[in-house]
Amino acid sequence: MTQEKGFHVAVVGATGAVGQQIIQTLENRKFPISQLTLLSSARSAGNKVEVNGTEYTVQEATPESFKGVDIALFSAGGGVSKALAPAAVEHGAIVVDNTSAFRMDENTPLVVPEVNEDDLLKHNGIIANPNCSTIQMVVALEPIRKKYGLDKVLVSTYQAVSGSGAVAIEELTEQTKAIINNEPFEPAVLPVRSDKKHYQIAFNAIPQIDVFTENGFTYEEMKMINETKKIMHEPELSVAATCVRIPVAVGHAESVYIEIGTEGVTAADLKELLKDAPGVVLQDDPANQVYPMPADCVGSNDVFVGRIRKDLDVEKGFHLWIVSDNLLKGAAWNSVQIAESLIKLGLVK
Repeated sequence: MTQEKGFHVAVVGATGAVGQQIIQTLENRKFPISQLTLLSSARSAGNKVEVNGTEYTVQEATPESFKGVDIALFSAGGGVSKALAPAAVEHGAIVVDNTSAFRMDENTPLVVPEVNEDDLLKHNGIIANPNCSTIQMVVALEPIRKKYGLDKVLVSTYQAVSGSGAVAIEELTEQTKAIINNEPFEPAVLPVRSDKKHYQIAFNAIPQIDVFTENGFTYEEMKMINETKKIMHEPELSVAATCVRIPVAVGHAESVYIEIGTEGVTAADLKELLKDAPGVVLQDDPANQVYPMPADCVGSNDVFVGRIRKDLDVEKGFHLWIVSDNLLKGAAWNSVQIAESLIKLGLVK
Protein backbone atom coordinates (compact mmCIF):
# COMPACT_ATOMS: atom_id res chain seq x y z
CA MET A 1 0.00 0.00 0.00
CA THR A 2 2.36 2.69 -1.23
CA GLN A 3 2.00 5.87 -3.23
CA GLU A 4 4.64 8.32 -4.42
CA LYS A 5 2.71 11.14 -2.81
CA GLY A 6 1.42 10.28 0.59
CA PHE A 7 2.23 9.84 4.23
CA HIS A 8 4.09 7.29 6.32
CA VAL A 9 1.32 5.82 8.48
CA ALA A 10 1.80 3.48 11.43
CA VAL A 11 -1.03 1.42 12.94
CA VAL A 12 -0.36 0.34 16.53
CA GLY A 13 -2.45 -2.64 17.59
CA ALA A 14 -2.69 -3.81 13.99
CA THR A 15 -3.86 -7.33 14.85
CA GLY A 16 -6.68 -6.27 17.20
CA ALA A 17 -10.34 -5.80 16.27
CA VAL A 18 -10.13 -2.01 16.03
CA GLY A 19 -6.68 -2.11 14.41
CA GLN A 20 -8.04 -4.38 11.68
CA GLN A 21 -10.95 -1.98 11.17
CA ILE A 22 -8.53 0.96 10.94
CA ILE A 23 -6.55 -0.83 8.21
CA GLN A 24 -9.76 -1.67 6.35
CA THR A 25 -10.94 1.94 6.66
CA LEU A 26 -7.63 3.27 5.33
CA GLU A 27 -8.11 0.97 2.34
CA ASN A 28 -11.74 1.95 1.79
CA ARG A 29 -10.97 5.67 2.00
CA LYS A 30 -7.95 5.33 -0.32
CA PHE A 31 -5.97 7.23 2.31
CA PRO A 32 -2.77 8.72 0.79
CA ILE A 33 -0.09 6.37 2.12
CA SER A 34 3.52 6.34 0.92
CA GLN A 35 4.60 3.79 3.54
CA LEU A 36 2.61 1.62 5.94
CA THR A 37 4.03 0.22 9.20
CA LEU A 38 1.98 -2.29 11.19
CA LEU A 39 2.88 -2.60 14.87
CA SER A 40 1.74 -4.75 17.78
CA SER A 41 2.84 -6.32 21.04
CA ALA A 42 5.72 -8.80 21.01
CA ARG A 43 3.13 -11.58 21.27
CA SER A 44 1.51 -10.68 17.94
CA ALA A 45 4.65 -9.57 16.12
CA GLY A 46 5.47 -11.71 13.11
CA ASN A 47 1.84 -12.12 12.04
CA LYS A 48 1.12 -11.47 8.37
CA VAL A 49 -1.56 -8.99 7.32
CA GLU A 50 -2.63 -8.36 3.72
CA VAL A 51 -3.39 -4.77 2.79
CA ASN A 52 -4.47 -3.86 -0.74
CA GLY A 53 -2.94 -7.05 -2.09
CA THR A 54 0.41 -6.56 -0.34
CA GLU A 55 1.47 -8.76 2.57
CA TYR A 56 2.92 -6.98 5.59
CA THR A 57 4.72 -8.49 8.56
CA VAL A 58 3.55 -7.01 11.85
CA GLN A 59 6.48 -5.66 13.88
CA GLU A 60 6.87 -5.26 17.62
CA ALA A 61 6.11 -1.67 18.66
CA THR A 62 9.11 0.08 20.23
CA PRO A 63 10.04 3.77 20.57
CA GLU A 64 12.29 3.41 17.51
CA SER A 65 9.39 2.10 15.39
CA PHE A 66 8.21 5.66 14.76
CA LYS A 67 11.26 7.04 12.97
CA GLY A 68 10.00 8.75 9.82
CA VAL A 69 6.32 8.15 10.66
CA ASP A 70 3.96 11.05 9.85
CA ILE A 71 0.72 9.75 11.41
CA ALA A 72 0.47 7.02 14.07
CA LEU A 73 -2.95 5.51 14.73
CA PHE A 74 -2.96 3.83 18.17
CA SER A 75 -5.48 1.19 19.28
CA ALA A 76 -3.50 -1.14 21.53
CA GLY A 77 -4.65 -0.19 25.03
CA GLY A 78 -4.00 2.75 27.32
CA GLY A 79 -0.77 1.37 28.75
CA VAL A 80 0.80 1.06 25.30
CA SER A 81 -0.34 4.56 24.37
CA LYS A 82 1.12 6.09 27.53
CA ALA A 83 4.40 4.25 26.97
CA LEU A 84 4.84 4.85 23.24
CA ALA A 85 2.78 7.85 22.10
CA PRO A 86 5.24 10.43 23.53
CA ALA A 87 8.09 8.60 21.76
CA ALA A 88 6.18 8.72 18.49
CA VAL A 89 5.71 12.48 18.92
CA GLU A 90 9.43 12.91 19.66
CA HIS A 91 10.17 11.24 16.33
CA GLY A 92 7.89 13.76 14.58
CA ALA A 93 4.68 11.75 14.25
CA ILE A 94 1.20 13.02 15.02
CA VAL A 95 -0.58 10.46 17.19
CA VAL A 96 -4.31 9.72 16.97
CA ASP A 97 -4.98 7.69 20.10
CA ASN A 98 -8.03 5.46 20.36
CA THR A 99 -7.66 4.74 24.10
CA SER A 100 -8.67 6.69 27.21
CA ALA A 101 -5.03 7.50 28.05
CA PHE A 102 -5.09 11.17 27.02
CA ARG A 103 -8.79 11.98 26.59
CA MET A 104 -9.15 14.17 29.65
CA ASP A 105 -5.65 15.68 29.47
CA GLU A 106 -6.20 19.43 29.23
CA ASN A 107 -3.47 19.80 26.60
CA THR A 108 -4.83 17.04 24.35
CA PRO A 109 -7.73 17.78 21.98
CA LEU A 110 -10.58 15.26 22.11
CA VAL A 111 -12.02 15.31 18.61
CA VAL A 112 -15.08 14.26 16.66
CA PRO A 113 -14.58 15.97 13.26
CA GLU A 114 -18.28 16.73 12.73
CA VAL A 115 -18.35 18.51 16.09
CA ASN A 116 -15.01 20.16 16.96
CA GLU A 117 -12.58 19.74 14.06
CA ASP A 118 -10.98 23.12 14.82
CA ASP A 119 -9.65 21.75 18.12
CA LEU A 120 -7.06 19.93 15.99
CA LEU A 121 -5.37 23.30 15.47
CA LYS A 122 -4.34 23.23 19.15
CA HIS A 123 -2.75 19.79 19.21
CA ASN A 124 0.67 19.15 20.77
CA GLY A 125 1.37 15.95 18.87
CA ILE A 126 -1.36 13.76 20.38
CA ILE A 127 -5.06 13.80 19.50
CA ALA A 128 -7.51 11.67 21.49
CA ASN A 129 -10.33 9.69 19.91
CA PRO A 130 -13.35 9.77 22.27
CA ASN A 131 -15.23 6.82 23.71
CA CYS A 132 -17.39 5.01 21.15
CA SER A 133 -20.67 5.70 22.94
CA THR A 134 -19.79 9.40 23.32
CA ILE A 135 -18.92 9.85 19.65
CA GLN A 136 -22.25 8.79 18.19
CA MET A 137 -24.20 10.84 20.74
CA VAL A 138 -22.36 14.12 20.17
CA VAL A 139 -22.57 13.75 16.38
CA ALA A 140 -26.36 13.65 16.72
CA LEU A 141 -26.65 16.33 19.41
CA GLU A 142 -24.18 18.96 18.16
CA PRO A 143 -26.44 20.37 15.39
CA ILE A 144 -29.21 20.72 18.00
CA ARG A 145 -26.86 22.37 20.50
CA LYS A 146 -25.60 24.85 17.90
CA LYS A 147 -29.07 25.94 16.77
CA TYR A 148 -31.22 25.64 19.88
CA GLY A 149 -28.81 25.36 22.82
CA LEU A 150 -28.47 22.34 25.09
CA ASP A 151 -29.12 22.35 28.84
CA LYS A 152 -29.46 18.69 29.82
CA VAL A 153 -28.56 15.23 28.47
CA LEU A 154 -29.75 11.95 30.01
CA VAL A 155 -28.57 8.85 28.14
CA SER A 156 -29.13 5.13 28.62
CA THR A 157 -26.98 2.95 26.38
CA TYR A 158 -27.53 -0.51 24.92
CA GLN A 159 -23.96 -1.44 24.02
CA ALA A 160 -22.67 -4.28 21.89
CA VAL A 161 -20.23 -6.81 23.33
CA SER A 162 -17.58 -5.96 20.71
CA GLY A 163 -16.83 -2.95 22.90
CA SER A 164 -15.08 -5.48 25.15
CA GLY A 165 -13.16 -7.04 22.29
CA ALA A 166 -13.22 -10.22 20.23
CA VAL A 167 -13.18 -12.39 23.37
CA ALA A 168 -16.54 -10.92 24.41
CA ILE A 169 -18.08 -11.71 21.02
CA GLU A 170 -16.78 -15.26 21.37
CA GLU A 171 -18.23 -15.51 24.89
CA LEU A 172 -21.64 -14.32 23.66
CA THR A 173 -21.59 -16.86 20.84
CA GLU A 174 -20.52 -19.78 23.04
CA GLN A 175 -22.98 -18.95 25.81
CA THR A 176 -25.84 -18.70 23.32
CA LYS A 177 -24.99 -22.11 21.90
CA ALA A 178 -24.68 -23.59 25.40
CA ILE A 179 -28.04 -22.25 26.55
CA ILE A 180 -29.83 -23.39 23.39
CA ASN A 181 -28.30 -26.87 23.77
CA ASN A 182 -28.93 -26.94 27.54
CA GLU A 183 -25.19 -27.24 28.24
CA PRO A 184 -23.20 -25.76 31.16
CA PHE A 185 -21.03 -22.66 30.75
CA GLU A 186 -18.84 -20.46 32.93
CA PRO A 187 -18.82 -16.66 32.27
CA ALA A 188 -15.26 -15.31 32.26
CA VAL A 189 -15.23 -12.00 30.36
CA LEU A 190 -18.25 -9.77 31.04
CA PRO A 191 -19.04 -7.32 32.48
CA VAL A 192 -15.33 -6.62 33.08
CA ARG A 193 -12.62 -9.20 32.58
CA SER A 194 -10.54 -7.95 35.52
CA ASP A 195 -13.45 -7.54 37.96
CA LYS A 196 -14.38 -9.96 40.74
CA LYS A 197 -17.54 -11.47 39.24
CA HIS A 198 -18.57 -12.42 35.73
CA TYR A 199 -22.11 -12.76 34.47
CA GLN A 200 -23.98 -14.37 31.62
CA ILE A 201 -24.47 -12.02 28.65
CA ALA A 202 -26.50 -14.30 26.37
CA PHE A 203 -30.24 -13.60 26.80
CA ASN A 204 -29.34 -11.01 29.43
CA ALA A 205 -28.58 -7.32 29.99
CA ILE A 206 -25.76 -6.26 32.31
CA PRO A 207 -25.95 -2.74 33.80
CA GLN A 208 -22.18 -2.46 34.20
CA ILE A 209 -19.60 -1.39 31.61
CA ASP A 210 -16.14 -0.85 33.13
CA VAL A 211 -15.67 -0.81 36.90
CA PHE A 212 -17.55 1.37 39.37
CA THR A 213 -16.25 4.66 40.73
CA GLU A 214 -16.86 5.97 44.25
CA ASN A 215 -19.88 8.01 43.11
CA GLY A 216 -21.78 4.91 41.95
CA PHE A 217 -21.29 5.60 38.23
CA THR A 218 -19.02 3.35 36.18
CA TYR A 219 -15.94 4.64 34.39
CA GLU A 220 -17.78 4.18 31.08
CA GLU A 221 -20.58 6.41 32.32
CA MET A 222 -18.12 9.01 33.60
CA LYS A 223 -16.34 8.94 30.23
CA MET A 224 -19.60 9.84 28.48
CA ILE A 225 -20.31 12.60 30.99
CA ASN A 226 -16.87 14.22 30.98
CA GLU A 227 -16.07 13.72 27.30
CA THR A 228 -19.36 15.22 26.13
CA LYS A 229 -18.68 18.37 28.11
CA LYS A 230 -15.12 18.62 26.78
CA ILE A 231 -15.96 17.99 23.12
CA MET A 232 -18.84 20.48 23.15
CA HIS A 233 -16.91 23.05 25.23
CA GLU A 234 -19.84 23.06 27.66
CA PRO A 235 -18.35 22.43 31.14
CA GLU A 236 -21.63 23.39 32.83
CA LEU A 237 -23.80 21.07 30.70
CA SER A 238 -25.91 18.69 32.79
CA VAL A 239 -25.09 15.13 31.63
CA ALA A 240 -25.89 11.74 33.20
CA ALA A 241 -25.45 8.25 31.76
CA THR A 242 -26.41 4.65 32.48
CA CYS A 243 -24.43 2.19 30.35
CA VAL A 244 -25.73 -1.33 29.74
CA ARG A 245 -24.18 -4.27 27.87
CA ILE A 246 -26.64 -6.28 25.76
CA PRO A 247 -26.29 -9.50 23.71
CA VAL A 248 -25.58 -7.79 20.38
CA ALA A 249 -22.25 -8.34 18.58
CA VAL A 250 -21.78 -4.96 16.87
CA GLY A 251 -23.65 -1.66 17.08
CA HIS A 252 -24.31 0.54 20.09
CA ALA A 253 -27.80 1.98 20.65
CA GLU A 254 -28.71 4.88 22.92
CA SER A 255 -31.94 6.29 24.31
CA VAL A 256 -31.26 10.00 24.83
CA TYR A 257 -33.39 12.62 26.58
CA ILE A 258 -32.37 16.24 26.08
CA GLU A 259 -33.58 19.63 27.20
CA ILE A 260 -32.78 22.43 24.78
CA GLY A 261 -32.40 26.16 25.42
CA THR A 262 -35.10 27.40 23.05
CA GLU A 263 -38.89 27.39 23.43
CA GLY A 264 -41.37 26.66 20.65
CA VAL A 265 -39.27 23.98 18.92
CA THR A 266 -41.08 20.91 17.54
CA ALA A 267 -39.98 17.35 16.82
CA ALA A 268 -40.40 18.21 13.13
CA ASP A 269 -37.86 21.04 13.57
CA LEU A 270 -35.29 18.60 14.99
CA LYS A 271 -35.93 16.09 12.20
CA GLU A 272 -35.48 18.79 9.57
CA LEU A 273 -32.24 19.89 11.24
CA LEU A 274 -30.79 16.38 11.50
CA LYS A 275 -31.86 15.34 7.99
CA ASP A 276 -28.87 17.15 6.50
CA ALA A 277 -26.50 17.08 9.48
CA PRO A 278 -22.94 15.86 8.75
CA GLY A 279 -22.42 12.18 9.55
CA VAL A 280 -26.10 11.68 10.45
CA VAL A 281 -28.72 9.51 8.72
CA LEU A 282 -32.30 10.22 9.80
CA GLN A 283 -34.45 7.08 10.00
CA ASP A 284 -37.68 8.31 11.54
CA ASP A 285 -41.00 7.14 10.13
CA PRO A 286 -42.90 5.45 12.96
CA ALA A 287 -46.03 4.98 10.84
CA ASN A 288 -44.00 2.56 8.71
CA GLN A 289 -41.88 1.19 11.58
CA VAL A 290 -38.75 2.90 10.30
CA TYR A 291 -36.16 3.50 13.02
CA PRO A 292 -32.44 2.72 13.54
CA MET A 293 -31.31 -0.74 14.70
CA PRO A 294 -27.83 -2.15 15.35
CA ALA A 295 -28.26 -4.97 12.82
CA ASP A 296 -28.74 -2.40 10.04
CA CYS A 297 -25.85 -0.08 10.97
CA VAL A 298 -23.02 -2.62 10.85
CA GLY A 299 -20.43 -1.61 8.25
CA SER A 300 -21.61 2.00 8.01
CA ASN A 301 -19.60 5.07 9.02
CA ASP A 302 -22.75 7.05 9.81
CA VAL A 303 -24.73 7.76 12.96
CA PHE A 304 -28.41 6.83 12.64
CA VAL A 305 -31.09 8.80 14.48
CA GLY A 306 -34.82 8.15 14.89
CA ARG A 307 -37.77 8.03 17.33
CA ILE A 308 -37.47 11.81 17.72
CA ARG A 309 -40.38 13.04 19.82
CA LYS A 310 -41.24 15.88 22.13
CA ASP A 311 -41.53 15.13 25.83
CA LEU A 312 -45.14 15.11 27.03
CA ASP A 313 -44.48 17.18 30.15
CA VAL A 314 -41.39 19.34 29.57
CA GLU A 315 -41.70 22.11 26.96
CA LYS A 316 -38.02 22.00 25.98
CA GLY A 317 -37.62 18.22 26.40
CA PHE A 318 -37.07 15.76 23.54
CA HIS A 319 -36.31 12.06 23.17
CA LEU A 320 -34.03 10.51 20.52
CA TRP A 321 -32.81 7.02 19.60
CA ILE A 322 -29.23 6.92 18.30
CA VAL A 323 -27.45 3.89 16.76
CA SER A 324 -23.99 3.42 15.22
CA ASP A 325 -21.35 0.79 14.43
CA ASN A 326 -19.12 1.09 17.51
CA LEU A 327 -16.09 -0.37 15.71
CA LEU A 328 -16.34 2.11 12.83
CA LYS A 329 -17.69 5.54 13.76
CA GLY A 330 -17.02 4.68 17.39
CA ALA A 331 -13.37 3.88 16.76
CA ALA A 332 -11.69 3.18 13.40
CA TRP A 333 -13.56 5.62 11.16
CA ASN A 334 -13.37 8.50 13.63
CA SER A 335 -9.59 7.91 13.93
CA VAL A 336 -9.07 7.90 10.16
CA GLN A 337 -11.44 10.86 9.83
CA ILE A 338 -9.22 12.79 12.26
CA ALA A 339 -6.20 11.90 10.10
CA GLU A 340 -8.06 13.15 7.01
CA SER A 341 -8.87 16.38 8.85
CA LEU A 342 -5.19 16.83 9.76
CA ILE A 343 -4.34 16.69 6.06
CA LYS A 344 -7.21 18.99 5.09
CA LEU A 345 -6.13 21.58 7.67
CA GLY A 346 -2.49 21.34 6.57
CA LEU A 347 -1.36 20.11 9.99
CA VAL A 348 0.66 17.13 8.80
CA LYS A 349 3.63 17.66 6.51
